[in-house]
Amino acid sequence: MDKRSQRTSRSSSDEYAYVYYIKNPSYNDVSLGAWDSILYSGTPVMYETRFGLDLGLIVGPMGVAGRPYQPGWSEVRGACLHFGDEKEEDDVRYSQDDSQHQCDSCFCCQIAKEPEKMKVSGDVSWIDHLATPAEMARYAENEEKEEYALRICREKIRKHGLNMKLVTTHFMLAEPKVVFFFTAEERVDFRDLVKDLSGVFRMRIELRQIGDRDESKLIGGLSVCGRDYCCHAMTGAGSDRKSSVTIKMAKNQNLSLNSMKISGPCGKLLCCLAYENEYYLEEKAGCPPEGTRIRIDRELWKVTEVNILSRKISLAASEGRTISVPFDEIWYNDETGYWEVSEEYQEEYFS
Repeated sequence: MDKRSQRTSRSSSDEYAYVYYIKNPSYNDVSLGAWDSILYSGTPVMYETRFGLDLGLIVGPMGVAGRPYQPGWSEVRGACLHFGDEKEEDDVRYSQDDSQHQCDSCFCCQIAKEPEKMKVSGDVSWIDHLATPAEMARYAENEEKEEYALRICREKIRKHGLNMKLVTTHFMLAEPKVVFFFTAEERVDFRDLVKDLSGVFRMRIELRQIGDRDESKLIGGLSVCGRDYCCHAMTGAGSDRKSSVTIKMAKNQNLSLNSMKISGPCGKLLCCLAYENEYYLEEKAGCPPEGTRIRIDRELWKVTEVNILSRKISLAASEGRTISVPFDEIWYNDETGYWEVSEEYQEEYFS
C-alpha cells in the first residue's frame, strides 16, 4: 500500500494529529488538512482539493490566534497599532526588556498560536505528502504555461463566438488536467471549445463557470479600505460554503444603505459586512433600541443613536438638547419594565 492509500484509509475518528489551514495559491481555496508532525507557515504540501490532488501552502495551525472571540466580549482585536514610520517603529520596537517585542503587549496584535494535536474529524482530510523539489519545479513550469493557455483559450472563444469571459487557468500538479475558470451571464455550450482545447493541450480539459464574487477571489485587488479583497486574502476554511451577505447587516451596523457605498468591485455587498454582524447584534441586544424614551432628571429623552464603536448612546430632549451616555450607565429595570440611567451618572452630569 502506497503512502497516499495509507493516508486515505485512516479512520479520522481514531486519529489525533496537527490540523492546519491550507491555501491553494492558484485558486485561493482554503481547507483543513491533518499531518502527524509540526509544519510551519509557507510549507508546500500536496493535498486533495475539489479538482484533485494539488499543491497547497500551510497558512498556520487551526484555531484563532491569541484569545478567541467570546460572545459579549467587547475587547475585540484588530490591526496592529504600531503603524508609524520606520523611525517611530525603531524607537518603540523594544521595551526596557530588550527581549520583548513591542507587539507582545500590543492590544491589537494577533499572537500566533502554537500547533497542538487534536482529534481529526469533520471536513478535515489528511495531507498526502510534503511537496518535493521536483514537484515545486513542475509547479513553476505550469505557471509559465498558464499564460500561454489563457491566450489560446481566448482565441478559441472568439473563434466559436461564445459569450463568456475567461478569468484564469490552472494546470493540476498531480495529473494531466487543466482547469479554465470563466464567467458568463447565461449557460454556455462549450462542447466544441473543449474539443479544440483537448487537441491543443493533449490532456483532460475542465471548464468551470464561476460567479462575480469568485472572480474577485481568484484575481484579487484592492478594496475601498485599501486592503486586499477579503475573499482573496483571508477567506476561511470551507470558503465554497460562504454565508450570504445581506443589506440588513449594513443596517445593523448603522452603515449607509446606498448599495454603491457598501458594495465591492465585484458588484456584490462587501464580505466584511458579515464579519462583525454577530458582534453588533450582541451589543445592541443589551441596549435600548432607537426611538426608546428614557426618563432622565424628570424629563423624557429619546434614543437617537446606538454607537457600538464608541459604546455610547445618544439621546435628545426638547429644544434640541443632546447627551451621550456610556453603555455601562444605562440598564433595563425588570421591575418597572423601563430603561433607566444610573443615578450616579445623572447626579454627575446634571449637577
